[in-house]
Amino acid sequence: MSGLCLAMWSGPRNISTAMMRAWENRSDCQVIDEPFYAHFLKHTSLDHPMREQVIEAGNTDWQDVVASLTIKPPSGVFYQKHITTHWLDHFSMDWLAMLDHVFLIREPAPVVASYANKRESLTASDLGYVQQAALFENITATKGQRPIVIDSRRFLENPADQLQHICSSLAIDFEPAMLKWPAGVRDSDGIWEAHWYDAVRLSTGFAPYQQRQVELDSAQQSIADSCQPYYAALAKYAI
Repeated sequence: MSGLCLAMWSGPRNISTAMMRAWENRSDCQVIDEPFYAHFLKHTSLDHPMREQVIEAGNTDWQDVVASLTIKPPSGVFYQKHITTHWLDHFSMDWLAMLDHVFLIREPAPVVASYANKRESLTASDLGYVQQAALFENITATKGQRPIVIDSRRFLENPADQLQHICSSLAIDFEPAMLKWPAGVRDSDGIWEAHWYDAVRLSTGFAPYQQRQVELDSAQQSIADSCQPYYAALAKYAI
């Protein structure tokens, strides 16, 4: 059996980096961290932390990036961590049919609270819910079936069962090594890990889900409310 290219589509401030750790800890998997980030920053001119370093270290030609993402390995998994915020209107979509896809979602209120702690300015567009919902609809239409959807809350309540379900759906073996990994930085981490990955850097597995009281100001609550319908549209399909 030939390998597969697996695109994991998540918004920011989710468990996307921990998920990348889990897949990288498999015996048959290579990973790539946010391959469109450099192009996104150069094209939009947005002021993100470490902006110039990200652009310098990455590939700013989105077509080159796409070409690299569609090369299937002879065996095993080529795991791609994508942040839906980085998806731009000028990207073509035909290549998406060549990949397998999983969507990783999280309810908006805690995402807003977490993102606001890392970056002062915040808009709904920064959180990628609209982009994620549009990608889900397009991929569903293109491939003729809905991609797997993971809700981070449900996932953290039972990571083993959820990972086994995902692997079974992709017709690959589940490896228990996906549940535990060594702490520290990886060579595969994007250069931005210095700003964003403080918690994951210390992690050795998925932390159990904990209900936290989220306090948002009125502007933040408005952003969360505007994202809620897009989250709900995918949440009804979550495993």
